[in-house]
Amino acid sequence: MASLSIRGVRKVYPNGAEILKGINLEIKDGEFLILVGGSGCGKSTLLNMIAGLEPISEGDIYIGDKCVNDVPPKSRDIAMVFQSYALYPTMTVRENISFGLGIRKVPAAEQKKIVDRVAETLQMTHLLDRKPAHLSGGQRQRVAMGRAIARNPSLFLFDEPLSNLDAKLRVEMRAEIKLMHQRLKTTTVYVTHDQVEAMTLGDKIAVMKDGVVQQFGSPQEIYDRPANMFVAGFIGSPSMNFLRGKLQTHQDGLGFAVEHAGKQTVLPIPTSHLQAVKGLRNKDGDIILGIRPEHVTDAESARRSESANGYHPTEVDCVIDLTEPTGPDTLVFSSFNGERITCRTHPRAAAKPGQAMRLAFDLSKAVFFDPETEQSLL
Repeated sequence: MASLSIRGVRKVYPNGAEILKGINLEIKDGEFLILVGGSGCGKSTLLNMIAGLEPISEGDIYIGDKCVNDVPPKSRDIAMVFQSYALYPTMTVRENISFGLGIRKVPAAEQKKIVDRVAETLQMTHLLDRKPAHLSGGQRQRVAMGRAIARNPSLFLFDEPLSNLDAKLRVEMRAEIKLMHQRLKTTTVYVTHDQVEAMTLGDKIAVMKDGVVQQFGSPQEIYDRPANMFVAGFIGSPSMNFLRGKLQTHQDGLGFAVEHAGKQTVLPIPTSHLQAVKGLRNKDGDIILGIRPEHVTDAESARRSESANGYHPTEVDCVIDLTEPTGPDTLVFSSFNGERITCRTHPRAAAKPGQAMRLAFDLSKAVFFDPETEQSLL
């Protein structure tokens, strides 16, 4: 196992296109790093540079205490799992897993021990004599993982390994990968565009956009305190609600004023947030409120679970535009300031479309953003 250090890494192609713009990340030995972002953000390019498949334009990559900029892929002590499985179709599962061991001239008896151990770890002993054509998508991905585990590398690299699987299999394989990491404790870098995978798998997440790391931290840190509106909107399902409004004096403090149902509604800003929003430089008092769907709920549920800090959510009468039952709760949609917001409510409390419903806004869990820079004020 080994730590991973990425220091000032840039990638510029001969045509002048800059794909990575100075990436700095420090991953401890045994940590699970997720690189997440939309298509074209540079996450796969960075993974390929860690693997040695792409040259570095500027900066350094260290695996352990060794700079690997000029080290060929085969000498980096890494194992990579691809989206496409990359299995040899004419070989059995056993032969696919042991292929790399044979190249490294591991004795046959030792190869058998390693393959049997890997197969037991991934619960696929019964598949060892089958060929890839006779396996499901999930089984093929398990074989690809087994081949990587058999190498016992210092670093695992996963390039969107679950994107070809159906929804049920994705959930199952996420659990397999997490269990594998808990057992092996090997440092892992995992690329995905799926924020659910990012939240459930990673010890650390690097959210990327346009070749820049927008925020690096634990899943909970990024979820609770996003650095900017891009991170706030990208992480979370359903995504965070954004409302544009104005700061104004309200009672003994400040309030967030927004248009609703043809009139102005003012939501009191909790004392815990006052210092941050007072620093807003916008002279007109314009501000953006970010609040997650679970923090806008039916009033009855909110009263039963008021914030531990004593903050009382603000209740507002709303007209429901749309409902989406999900089983354990129901998503309801209403409009503020011309923007549709998503609210997570108890199924029995959800009103029908066109009906009025009292919703409670817990602004103690909200995040406020500067409308000019889109950076968090907290």
